Amino acid sequence: MRSIISILSIFTLIAFSACDKELDQQPVSNVTEGNFYKNSNDFVQAVNGSYAQLKNYPLQALWLGELRSDNLNVLNAGNRDWQGIRDFLPTISTVGFVVNSWNNNFNGIFNANSAISAIDEKGSVITDAALRSRLTGEAHFLRAFYYFQLVRLYGKVPLIEKPMTASEAASVPRSPVADVYDLIIKDLQFAALNLPPSYTGANVGRATSWAAKGLLGLVYLTKSGPTYGVDGPGLNSNEYDKALKLFNEVIDSKQFEFLSDYASIFSYTNENNKEVIFDVQFMSSGNGTNFPNQLVPVPYFTSIGLSNAYGNGFGASNFSISRDLISSYAAGGNDIRRTFNINSTYNANSTFIKKYLDVSKRGVNGTDWPINFIVLRYTDILLMKAEAILHGGGGTQAEVDEIVNRVRTRAGIGSIPLTNVNLNTLMEERRKEFLGEGLRWNDLIREGLAVTTLNSWIAKEQITTIKTVVPDYIIYPIPSGELFIKPGLYEQNKGYN
Repeated sequence: MRSIISILSIFTLIAFSACDKELDQQPVSNVTEGNFYKNSNDFVQAVNGSYAQLKNYPLQALWLGELRSDNLNVLNAGNRDWQGIRDFLPTISTVGFVVNSWNNNFNGIFNANSAISAIDEKGSVITDAALRSRLTGEAHFLRAFYYFQLVRLYGKVPLIEKPMTASEAASVPRSPVADVYDLIIKDLQFAALNLPPSYTGANVGRATSWAAKGLLGLVYLTKSGPTYGVDGPGLNSNEYDKALKLFNEVIDSKQFEFLSDYASIFSYTNENNKEVIFDVQFMSSGNGTNFPNQLVPVPYFTSIGLSNAYGNGFGASNFSISRDLISSYAAGGNDIRRTFNINSTYNANSTFIKKYLDVSKRGVNGTDWPINFIVLRYTDILLMKAEAILHGGGGTQAEVDEIVNRVRTRAGIGSIPLTNVNLNTLMEERRKEFLGEGLRWNDLIREGLAVTTLNSWIAKEQITTIKTVVPDYIIYPIPSGELFIKPGLYEQNKGYN
């Protein structure tokens, strides 16, 4: 399935060439009418086009999630594009990461809508009923995935469920977060009913019914979180019981395993292992990705004799792990996750995330690493189950303790089992487990901890560039360019210029 992400089909190229503004694009079904959708393979290519925008997810997760959290104390060398994101500035509506994430997710929605529409209108040529069901399920899964990213990043967004002309799309206002969630939930429920539980061969990596259920569980967790008084992802919906039910279904399926070796989860030679529920696929050398070298200082590559090793152009910036997080690792003893996740030996004044780096596997340059990016894995399902239980969704304290101790034992720090694990302990365990996977910022938001945790951390680390984090900043601004497409249609998110 790697080619789905790395080699865009003719279908996808047509979709992306219409315009770099996702809401100004013509529907692919109209552009290609008469010379496409002649057989089943044409529809497979259409759905493959819906997967294509996943290639941008790792950078979104790292630069808008990991960087925003208390995991990194970053120092820049000059004026960098990410500085305003990290410093919680109100003037970031033109920053590339903010703009690109909006565009990329809407491009994914555009392609998913086009595929869904084409199957509805012309899918009778797909003679294999199971294939038609699967393709429709994949497109609905992906539309839900992209909309979930948007609602977590920007709150209210335009709700578009079918291909539209540029003029039609330009008149669509932002919908309430609750309405966006209604579509996400409907799509994931549909996907769970229509997707297969697993794949073989070249199809490994496509969305499964279990990926849909796991993601839906996370959606319910997120939706159940606090509102912070802004139009963000939390609605105080108290649907922890729904989340717990879905997590238990994934666990009880026996399709996945808790691997005994932490490092093997992320091995270049052990991709698509039994821990992985859904990941972004990248091809082998020559068609790889650049996320492994993100948040890694340029001089590190120079120090090991690699030229042309860096893909993001951020010079001598320092992406040090926060002292607070390092202390958290140390408090448990010899936590193997610290050794695997963090490079502490390159420079006494510079630690960084090395989780995805295997220099021996690097391809032709610094943007060519043949490794997948895991979006959802089994350990995450287990720990989210514990989270739902602690919020009163059902289950027992004994289940929570067993899950957390299991994770700690794999990390080599579980010799003295914990009892009566609470939410603070659970969230700190998630912080150590998922470093570099882009989850921490969303975890804090979901638990109502984003503002208090960040402000306390800023004071503890004596960071002077970040002033005070306020509730408005749990979401990002609408890209400024979107405000000018049809003046007055959108209002900027509160707290941003």
